Amino acid sequence: MRKNNSKQNTKEIRFALEAVEAKKVSLVGEFNKWNPDADPMQKEDNGTWTITKNLSPGNLEYKYWIDGEWMQDPKNLRACPNCFGTQNSVVKVIL
Repeated sequence: MRKNNSKQNTKEIRFALEAVEAKKVSLVGEFNKWNPDADPMQKEDNGTWTITKNLSPGNLEYKYWIDGEWMQDPKNLRACPNCFGTQNSVVKVIL
């Protein structure tokens, strides 16, 4: 689900990750200075973790922080290399 929030020049983007066994999952990226504590996700009854963020336009890099481990978004093929020799997922936000 995506909604346009023109008052703040942002768009509402929903992130979802299936991680049934996980104890704690966070959305981490450029938009929160890669802080694993900034955007904890909520676990739904079916084991999917979700969060909705208002993001500014552009290509924004992100990953999931799952029980202390980094993970790319398995449902997003858009990615770019990072300085650690791995890949970050990329969300393209267009107003």
